Amino acid sequence: MKSILVCLSTLVCLLLYGCSSGSDDSETINSDLNTKSSVGEGVPKVYENFYNGANIYLEGNYVVVEVDGTPDHKSPYYPSSSDLYEAYNGSNNSFNLNPNPINSFDFKYRIPLNPQEANNKESTPMGPIGVAINGVSFFNQYAAQNAPLTNEINSFDQYNGHPQPEGVYHYHIEPIYLTQKNEKDGFLGFLLDGFPVYGPLENDLLITNEDLDAYHGHNHSTSDYPDGIYHYHITDNDPYINGNGFYGTPGTVTK
Repeated sequence: MKSILVCLSTLVCLLLYGCSSGSDDSETINSDLNTKSSVGEGVPKVYENFYNGANIYLEGNYVVVEVDGTPDHKSPYYPSSSDLYEAYNGSNNSFNLNPNPINSFDFKYRIPLNPQEANNKESTPMGPIGVAINGVSFFNQYAAQNAPLTNEINSFDQYNGHPQPEGVYHYHIEPIYLTQKNEKDGFLGFLLDGFPVYGPLENDLLITNEDLDAYHGHNHSTSDYPDGIYHYHITDNDPYINGNGFYGTPGTVTK
């Protein structure tokens, strides 16, 4: 009888220790994730949402965001030897893997610290027009040669991104990894003019193109900007992220 009680007591201790150990590991993992970005003094608090190795600091009237541009989620565009490789498992039966592997770069986004509406609106260029909170580039609503995304959309992976010929991975449409992780109404990043990008929901309602202006945004308070700010929304239909150009004066991006 005594031996049975001793065994039961030992088993209970092991179970308690195991649960305690698991909790400590979780805290360590969360702590490690929190150290993956560096936000300098004076940078607006909203930039603390960036992660995945971002280095963020002030440079005059600009917020500089330095990232390598690679997604933190899995993709068939990573090499098969990578821990982040995952064969396509999305819902597009017409998916067609493009030949471009994901590469890393030394991106430097210079984003206006205090964005203002531009008197003369500029069209968005081909290539990066902004940066998501995981360091991935936002691209506009066009494929190469300003063609519609009709065919190119079939090369988007299960998280709605893909790399261009140089290997720059990017999102043209809703980055569903981020909207699943941060909810559909969450802050997703900035366009180069310094105005924030939010998901397709607002006040539990689905945003459509008809709710937005020609530049694919509107102006009112958000959870990050209680005093109000112009902001873009991602929608399900073209132009997806941005409309007729930047609402404000864009900064720059180099790589």
